[in-house]
Amino acid sequence: MIAIIRADGIAERCQLDAMRARAAEKNADIELAVKAIMENVRAEGMPAVEKYSLQFDHRAPYELSKDRLDEAYAVCPKELTAALEHAARNIRDYNEKLLVRSMEWKSPDGGNVGRIVRGLSRVGIYVPGGTAAYPSSVLMNAIPAKTAGVEEIVMLTPPTENLSDAVLAAAKIAGVDRVIAVGGAQAVAAVTYGAGFIPKVDKLVGPGNAYVAAAKRLAYGTLDIDMVAGPSEVLVIADETADPKFIAADLLSQAEHDKLASAVLLTDSMGLAQEVDGEIIRQSGYLSRSEIMETSLRDFGCAIVCGGLEQCVELANEIAPEHLEIVTKMPRELLPRVKNAGAVFLGAYTPEPLGDYLAGPDHVLPTSGTARFFSPLSVDSFLKSISVLEFDREALEPISREIIALAQAEKLTAHANSIQVRFEG
Repeated sequence: MIAIIRADGIAERCQLDAMRARAAEKNADIELAVKAIMENVRAEGMPAVEKYSLQFDHRAPYELSKDRLDEAYAVCPKELTAALEHAARNIRDYNEKLLVRSMEWKSPDGGNVGRIVRGLSRVGIYVPGGTAAYPSSVLMNAIPAKTAGVEEIVMLTPPTENLSDAVLAAAKIAGVDRVIAVGGAQAVAAVTYGAGFIPKVDKLVGPGNAYVAAAKRLAYGTLDIDMVAGPSEVLVIADETADPKFIAADLLSQAEHDKLASAVLLTDSMGLAQEVDGEIIRQSGYLSRSEIMETSLRDFGCAIVCGGLEQCVELANEIAPEHLEIVTKMPRELLPRVKNAGAVFLGAYTPEPLGDYLAGPDHVLPTSGTARFFSPLSVDSFLKSISVLEFDREALEPISREIIALAQAEKLTAHANSIQVRFEG
């Protein structure tokens, strides 16, 4: 089911180029439609949001009560709410350990310097509706924001006929402050500019369809966003000691996301690659989303057989995958060589779904090679810092001439004067 490629400097490059092309594709018609929606909502406010909501979702936006969240929690299976509570504790614990705090210290020149760290005032979380109901994403987006001290979290989800009880239960567990039933590009526009009872937010996070992604791109700069996520991807580095059943299962678990999802094996063992291919055929036969997995693996999946594990890591760094599994005899030995990845999973019993649901680190990760410069969502994503300076006369006077010299070199005489007037006479 997957192509097996022997690395020769050319064949693997063709595969990488195909992945990049997949990530770069944009629909110009979607961009134009979304731009019109954004402009209309900015000009008209809630009437435009209602018009688009009725047009696309056949319902006007509305806000859910706290009682509705309580009801959703009560009707969810106890096993599910227990799992969500467990995941929430782990996510909260992980982010609490990452939380940076305000601090000040004495500078070498005798003044006080430092920074104040604050959570953002209001954050929006977009949660897709319909069949794409992911309560785990609610936890992964909301709990880091809560940990950062965000004052208000507003969840947006399309006003579908049957809102997901699991999603609403997750919102209750995560401490979401408001849940508003509104979706699509009009939801992004509403929280970008404010519209009626839908408030402006400082940052918008969470996945969505192509229209939501395009709207987030256009909104960026007026508000902050997490990232514009592309199709999901996993890359597995494995040697001959790996169990082909495990590797095949992990590749399939990513391929079932989307027909554009990418699942790649890098190995130094042709035998392992062939066994994994056989296992993919066997396991996909009893899994529910076999058509999606088959298309994904055919178009964007492969096994690349390299000359050694060092070459595997080099290729992995070039690809910069969203998820990187290292399933080798000594996986931690390769970790220092990893430069680019959204998240790294070490060993045979650390599969990618562990990170998706329960371990604690966020599953909102950079895709499409952007792990070269983007980081996973975390408590840091919801913090801002403010610099603090405090000097008295005794600290400022000894360095005043140097400040004046620098200001004069830049021909900013008012800057120089601001220092000079303090020491005249």
